[in-house]
Amino acid sequence: MRWGQMLLTGSERGETSPRDLRHWAGGPGPYAAPVDTAAVSQDQVEQFARDGVVCVRGVFDPAEVARAEAAIEEVLRRPGDLALVASGEDDPGRFVEDFRRWTDVPGIEQLARHSRVPEIAAALLRSPRVRLYHDHVLVKEGRTAQRTPWHQDQPYYDVDGRGVSAWIPVDPVPAAGSLELLAGTHAGPWLMPRTFLTGEARWFPEGSLEELPDVEADRAAFDIRAYELEPGDAVFFDFLTVHGAPGFPFPGRRRVLSLRYLSDEARHAPRSWRTSPPFEELAGQLPAGAELDHPLFPVVWPR
Repeated sequence: MRWGQMLLTGSERGETSPRDLRHWAGGPGPYAAPVDTAAVSQDQVEQFARDGVVCVRGVFDPAEVARAEAAIEEVLRRPGDLALVASGEDDPGRFVEDFRRWTDVPGIEQLARHSRVPEIAAALLRSPRVRLYHDHVLVKEGRTAQRTPWHQDQPYYDVDGRGVSAWIPVDPVPAAGSLELLAGTHAGPWLMPRTFLTGEARWFPEGSLEELPDVEADRAAFDIRAYELEPGDAVFFDFLTVHGAPGFPFPGRRRVLSLRYLSDEARHAPRSWRTSPPFEELAGQLPAGAELDHPLFPVVWPR
């Protein structure tokens, strides 16, 4: 039995774990109510519910791919306050990230709010309404050796409740350099988040969460999904789906716009640590458990 399948049996054994944090805000359980949409097929909705990941082809049309490419290049020319280099100085390539740029890069705002992505997010989450959470630009230059370590996104965030990420490249991405995801891990439990370069436990105290498995030690033991992608294709995955990515040992670049959305049940969950990305301006504005009714998190579906 694969590790991802084993995780699904935890609730059946009556165990409690941080996976229950996703229901702190109350509301319906995951994937409870169908949403009538032509944005994705019913098979894709069911695959997402089962596996926590689905690939949807051609989410951006050619004009939108060009808009995303231009927006990413603008971010690289004009990094924001949250931009960082996620590779070491001795790396033959370079891995750059930036967050929360939709408010000052119009191309990102246009795509995050008015492309097909919000409708697809609503359908996959089976949520009648979704909010934009944030955007994330990830660029691995050719020959980058730095791996993106295996992790879940949810433990780094300041929200509880279901959400979905759309990982959308503007360059062709071979499977050997693409995002990798462990199917079934969206069922939980929460796993220890650590800093990518140094492995520090900055978000939760040591020993308070289960550690991530050593995927690289026995990859055959896991249901790993990776997709060869063309510009405008998208990988959608749950905030709790364990994922990572290899380096990019190819001559070209791997430029990605990732857009993250919240289900209608998501609620604010202030943390005692700096989240990634941080939303420090929310202090004193949204109490714990509050609906995310704030200009930073606009409703993007229905329009």
